[in-house]
Amino acid sequence: MMIERILRGMGGFFVLLSLALSVWVNINWLWFTAFVGLNLLQSAFTNWCPMMWILKKFGLECPLGEK
Repeated sequence: MMIERILRGMGGFFVLLSLALSVWVNINWLWFTAFVGLNLLQSAFTNWCPMMWILKKFGLECPLGEK
């Protein structure tokens, strides 16, 4: 599986998980949702994402043309 698909899946999972936790546990979990959203936004401009760096360290394959 390509690293970009895993990254998008993890981003969606974390957003949905934090929304569920904010409803059922504590409203402050929305800060985690904001963190994920800001991280996705900054990665669109900088082409760098901490989770992508972690996934590469675990040996997952990179898309063509990216190191």
